[in-house]
Amino acid sequence: MSPKQDTFTEDEKAAMKERAKELKAEARMNKDRAEGEKALLAAIAAMQGPDRGMATRLHEIIQANAPILAPKTWYGMPAYANKDGKVVCFFQSAQKFGARYATLGFNDTANLDEGVMWPTSFALKELTAAEDEKIAALVKKAVS
Repeated sequence: MSPKQDTFTEDEKAAMKERAKELKAEARMNKDRAEGEKALLAAIAAMQGPDRGMATRLHEIIQANAPILAPKTWYGMPAYANKDGKVVCFFQSAQKFGARYATLGFNDTANLDEGVMWPTSFALKELTAAEDEKIAALVKKAVS
């Protein structure tokens, strides 16, 4: 507002409306993120044995190394999406699909490209400090 006016200019009003839209969108994203994390944690809690432990640890690693990713479920499994809502990485339980190992997978939205061929999924039988470090590096690269 200029010092000689008692009202806001049209440009100032437009800027305030834009900011109000941004705040509403931000609040919606935070709510969606909280709901997504709630669903993800429920999916992890429903797992048994090593799958639950690995999914819990993966959640911690991904949240610590790629906080920009929003937790959610995807096909009932823990997943993490970019700002556009597209899944970047996910965990697939061994138990749910009767597989001999769980899977940490990355979709094409992950920035893992390396030459003309690169891995997009990894078999997990357990997580140790060495795997934690490798996963942290992959997740960081995926969102770079």
